[in-house]
Amino acid sequence: MDTSPRFHAVVPAAGIGARVGAATPKQYLELAGQSLLQWSVQALLAAAFIDEVCVVVAAGDTLAATQVGHWPRVRVLPVGGATRRDTVLAGLQAAGSDWHELDWVLVHDAARPGLSLASLLRLHDALAADPLGGLLALPVSDTVKQVQGAQAVVARTLSRDDLWLAQTPQMFRYGPLRAALRAYPDVTDEAGAIEAAGGRPRLVTGERHNFKVTTRDDLHLMGAWLATRSQDRGGVGNRPPVPSEDS
Repeated sequence: MDTSPRFHAVVPAAGIGARVGAATPKQYLELAGQSLLQWSVQALLAAAFIDEVCVVVAAGDTLAATQVGHWPRVRVLPVGGATRRDTVLAGLQAAGSDWHELDWVLVHDAARPGLSLASLLRLHDALAADPLGGLLALPVSDTVKQVQGAQAVVARTLSRDDLWLAQTPQMFRYGPLRAALRAYPDVTDEAGAIEAAGGRPRLVTGERHNFKVTTRDDLHLMGAWLATRSQDRGGVGNRPPVPSEDS
């Protein structure tokens, strides 16, 4: 019997994306022929080491099932909560009845459609033997200012030497992640929960095009990048992806 840890992906997609200012939740906005959700799930499915992708949506949401629910290795779970933490934890509890404590969980934002296979493989290779886990991230390259007051007056300049920008996937062992999310309801990401529980996640270098689509400007930038990627691959339709060694 194979007792090797398995790899599960969880995509929290229960939010409404208010900062984009669209009538449709941003995970369902279309860019270069597919929704953000489809692009993001497709990116995860390109990694053959991931056993399944669980998309966690709000109760009553039927769009995700229509868009990706028929794809191989995908489950849609309508158990999402009010916050990212609530949604991820609900997804772990709904999907993980047969998951083992040392299985890996990769939590990836539905609004990060620019994830590459190269980044996924780099994350896998860096953390596969780690007892806890870590996340993709990028060192801060711009000068960072701390502001004060409503007029955004500069209070001081911060050293960027030890600052990194967190990305996703964030990859942790199932048991410790579930316990940390249960214990710390106010965290904003999985790494924050692990840190609050006393863990020290590792950072693995990500890529710039794996940014989170948050504003209208982000939509335009990501749309242009995905269109180029789609053209390079001869176009992509609304079809389930197949594992590939390309990034």
